[in-house]
Amino acid sequence: MKLLLSIIFLLASTAAFGQAPTSVKLKGQVVCEACWDEQEDRKKNRYGTQEDIKCANECADKGLPRALAVEDEKGFTLYTLEKGSVKTSGKAFLDAVPKMVEIEGILRTEKEKKIIRVNSLKMLDEKPAKPVLLSADATLSLKDLTGGQQSLAGYRGRVVVLNFWATWCEPCKKEMPDLALIQNEYAALGVQVIGAAGDSAEDSAKVLKFIREFKVNFPVWIGASTDDMERFGVGTVLPATVIIDREGKIVWREVGIVNAAQLKAELDKLLLPKVAEATKIAKAEKAKTKNTSLVPA
Repeated sequence: MKLLLSIIFLLASTAAFGQAPTSVKLKGQVVCEACWDEQEDRKKNRYGTQEDIKCANECADKGLPRALAVEDEKGFTLYTLEKGSVKTSGKAFLDAVPKMVEIEGILRTEKEKKIIRVNSLKMLDEKPAKPVLLSADATLSLKDLTGGQQSLAGYRGRVVVLNFWATWCEPCKKEMPDLALIQNEYAALGVQVIGAAGDSAEDSAKVLKFIREFKVNFPVWIGASTDDMERFGVGTVLPATVIIDREGKIVWREVGIVNAAQLKAELDKLLLPKVAEATKIAKAEKAKTKNTSLVPA
């Protein structure tokens, strides 16, 4: 009888309080819960635009939660992220937006809202929504901080490293020292780093502050849009970097924080024939001068 009463009590408790918490492992894209619903069709309008990331920063300041968007053939399921062993709020967690991650934690449902308490988080190499390259030609015209119009056409004949970034992009801050180093090391070889900021002219003061704080030593243009990024084949997620050759063709692209070693390797491949040719000419001129000096007067 006591055993029967215990079973009845357990069943009644389950009915009253819902199912016991379940430990699960989920893979998806980290998003801002408040910004997610700004687009009705997220399969068509992928999360991760400049506006999405800007919104995520603003929401982080307000303490609004992040979520995990898990995609299947039917669409997306949103799971609100709750602090477990891993902190999920504040600026620190912005590094995970809008990346693909694998989360392990305790799942529960509260008022039809799915919530997962995050006990472990693993960053994945996968990148959401790889864009389609529309053109291999690099054309971009933006204004600099003085209001002057600048264009990539003016850099024809040089190798350009074009970096899309913004002052409110947390990952962008991490790659600035590497880009500044590239500018220092490769400028003499005909390479020019250019920063295309997503900030508008009204945010020029923020851009200047950013330049001073992170010691940016290359030209910065403002007003870059998601349309500009898509034309360069890097989608709408910041940061993103492309290499443009001397003929104005896009020859390499990277979405996310740039890998400095890989960027240098790509530049070296482009520059090697030119450097080899210059070395050959220099040696020939040196030999010619030496032979001339040996001729009796």
